Amino acid sequence: MNKRVWQMAGRLAFGAGALLAAQVARADQFIGLVYPERELALSLGQGGIISQVAVKPGQAVKAGQALLTLDDRMQQLEMNRRKVVMEDRSELNATVDRARVLKGLYEDSKRVYDKTGSVSRDELSRLEVEYSAARARVEQLEAQKGRERLEFESARQEVAMRRLNAPIAGVITRVQPKVGEWAKPGDLMMELVDPAACYLKLNVPMKFAQGVRAGMRLPVRLDTSGSADTVNGKVSFVSAVADPASGLVEIRIAFANAKNLVRPGAKGSIELRAAGTMAAR
Repeated sequence: MNKRVWQMAGRLAFGAGALLAAQVARADQFIGLVYPERELALSLGQGGIISQVAVKPGQAVKAGQALLTLDDRMQQLEMNRRKVVMEDRSELNATVDRARVLKGLYEDSKRVYDKTGSVSRDELSRLEVEYSAARARVEQLEAQKGRERLEFESARQEVAMRRLNAPIAGVITRVQPKVGEWAKPGDLMMELVDPAACYLKLNVPMKFAQGVRAGMRLPVRLDTSGSADTVNGKVSFVSAVADPASGLVEIRIAFANAKNLVRPGAKGSIELRAAGTMAAR
């Protein structure tokens, strides 16, 4: 009788130990939302009347593509005027030619004066002064052309600042203004998202976050078109502080989304053990 009791007690103790081990090894699932790595709110530094909106919500755009233009007719005229002034080198070319001729006359006259003295000193001095003045005028005109070039670049920048171009490739998710409206500097014009790189943002209790480190690889289960796919993610951020109210720690796991299979805003999940190690599915 005593032997049976001990055997039964042993089996119960073994079963309790196995159950406890299973509970310790069990992984908890944590759900978060998918966000794009790059989500931009686009605006202009200049105010003006909107003359063209070249894109619509949902449209894919390339980096540098024109999205919106303000009325820039006055700025275009000023840029063209400065371009004409900058490219006009007639006076500079004529002065360079005159300086070249005067240089030859002065050098020839000086050789004659040094050898024979048949050229008067006054004539030689006059040629020297004229040649020096022509050289100074050339330098002055070259400096003026440099200023004109800067003024043209400034006018071209004025025109460029009245255009909104896509800083990155992506998808337009919002178009705020309409043609004919007045746009103020800094007003939201459009929103642009690059869905090719995303991250899963979630909050987990501290005991599950302790073993998670930036650079770790974790499988991420994602909801894609009614099905669940698993991708290989990389921990990109682990908050150094926990939320004082909930005690949760923010974690971000980055993953590639080159084929745009996952839409930002979708749900995703990971599994962690209390020690913070990855749990295999």
